Amino acid sequence: MRKFAAKCALFSLLMLVPAFAGPSNGPSGGETLEERIFAQERAELDTLKSGDLSAFANFIADEAVFVDALGPAGKAEIVQHTAEFRLHDYTMAGLKFVPLSPDSGLIVYLLTMTGTAHGKEFAAKVYVSALWRRRGGAWTCVFSQETAAK
Repeated sequence: MRKFAAKCALFSLLMLVPAFAGPSNGPSGGETLEERIFAQERAELDTLKSGDLSAFANFIADEAVFVDALGPAGKAEIVQHTAEFRLHDYTMAGLKFVPLSPDSGLIVYLLTMTGTAHGKEFAAKVYVSALWRRRGGAWTCVFSQETAAK
């Protein structure tokens, strides 16, 4: 199962969803960089619940690379594999954050999810790492890796 066929994989809708758009000089409304990036990750996952593939694709940088057990995939492959994927529910636990610059950060967490992929129900737990950056006022995921949790 492709990470971002299950997630994000896991990749920004900032230009389309004003509630997540912030000023170009840092987080808005007292929100920290960590809070902003985790909010982006949750919003991306929410597009997989709603089935809005266009919004999902907007979260992924054009040059993004996502890695899972099947190997690396670019944006086009990620979006294609997500077409027959729908999250029903998910939780994020063990949230960790590493700031990289005022406009980027790395997040790591345990994703527990249920959903449907290619017509079959699934339940999974994976460790996710995702690198988010802001460019031109928009947040996008540029890298993500998913590792099955035991």
